Amino acid sequence: MDRISQLPDELQLKILALLPSMKDVVDTMLLSKRWQFLWMMVPTIKYNDSYSKHKYGSFSLFVDKSFSKHEAPIIETLLFKLDHISGCGNIQAWMRSADKRCVRELIIQIDTHTFKKPVSLPWSLFSGGCRMLVTLKLTNAVLVDDFTSPISFPSLKTLSLESMKYPSGEFVKKLLSNCHVLENLVVEQCHVDSVNIFTVIVPCLKSLVMKTLNTRVGNDAQGFVIDAPSLEKFNILHSSGFCIFENDMTKVVDANLVVVNWKLWKKLGSIASFKRLYLCVPSSKDVYTARSVFTSLVHLKICTCETEWVNLLMRVLGDSPNLRALKLDQCHPLRSYEPRPCWNPSWNEPSSVPECLLSNLETFEWVTYEGAEEEIEVVAFVFRSAKYLKKAAINIHSKTNDTDKKLEVIKELFSSSRGSPACVLELR
Repeated sequence: MDRISQLPDELQLKILALLPSMKDVVDTMLLSKRWQFLWMMVPTIKYNDSYSKHKYGSFSLFVDKSFSKHEAPIIETLLFKLDHISGCGNIQAWMRSADKRCVRELIIQIDTHTFKKPVSLPWSLFSGGCRMLVTLKLTNAVLVDDFTSPISFPSLKTLSLESMKYPSGEFVKKLLSNCHVLENLVVEQCHVDSVNIFTVIVPCLKSLVMKTLNTRVGNDAQGFVIDAPSLEKFNILHSSGFCIFENDMTKVVDANLVVVNWKLWKKLGSIASFKRLYLCVPSSKDVYTARSVFTSLVHLKICTCETEWVNLLMRVLGDSPNLRALKLDQCHPLRSYEPRPCWNPSWNEPSSVPECLLSNLETFEWVTYEGAEEEIEVVAFVFRSAKYLKKAAINIHSKTNDTDKKLEVIKELFSSSRGSPACVLELR
């Protein structure tokens, strides 16, 4: 401890910021006289009720006292993680106190399992101290539009809204329209979310994550509308409803699209800029416009859980002349109640081999390979056609402990002819 006490204050404050909760930070004042007031300047404040062993009410009292004595001019991170009923009644008062401080990152996480009533956050609570706010993350709360003075987030670059409830779709539009420099947006819709159409109109947005939890019962009238011409990366996990892209996203480099019930009312626009793509969709027909080409695509991942994954794979391979890395993975459980209509035991190879296999593909990886008939044919096709393949990694997955079956799969893989003499086969 003496060695730590000899460190500069700046370094000691960084060490204090790594402690799990503010309670642990305050406790360091007992270590020595030098540490008695050092905690008051720590730039990261984490009020975590799950670490508290206090009786009812004392956690709130601790927050009130410690926060009032804190003197750091800038708070880099202010976290409220409330797992017990003790913090529910005071959260609005704490937000008003935070308004008076220069907070860069504000995180509020509510454990809905321990709160019988929803925790409401009037939007006006964020009106005072938001000019310096760069990151705002809210989880499991209800946003209330109290129609007070307009709210602006001139510095907000990252916004995360997980399992939140909003007054209306118009409120969402107003919220995002006040984030003039927003670059990163995360939205996770849950079953209590009453917004049917979640509209994202943010001209400067660069990264977008939109998820619909499986607990949310959807229909064809629910979905996402995305208008973000500066978007460079998106990750969409949509269990039901529609997803509309309002413009050609000519700057997108990294795209992940997982859709359970395919209701994409408007296809992906310009796909020429995509460099990395992950697809898990029920059909290959409506993903993107016919005759479009992934001219920049170098990394492709296809999920094999859908019934028409082979058709999707062949289509994207044919439209990706510069592809260098291909990964196949069963990322989700197979739908055992649905047949695989795309597969025909007498399937014939395409009339022409995709250009990427003939000239560019270097790595091929298959996770959860089971040796099913369509899997065997696809592996054989890639092995024969990929002339510049350097490495093929196959992770053999067996539903049973049948050693003979696994050995048979391994034998088939090693016996497959390869178009690239330099290809190294790695079994996992």
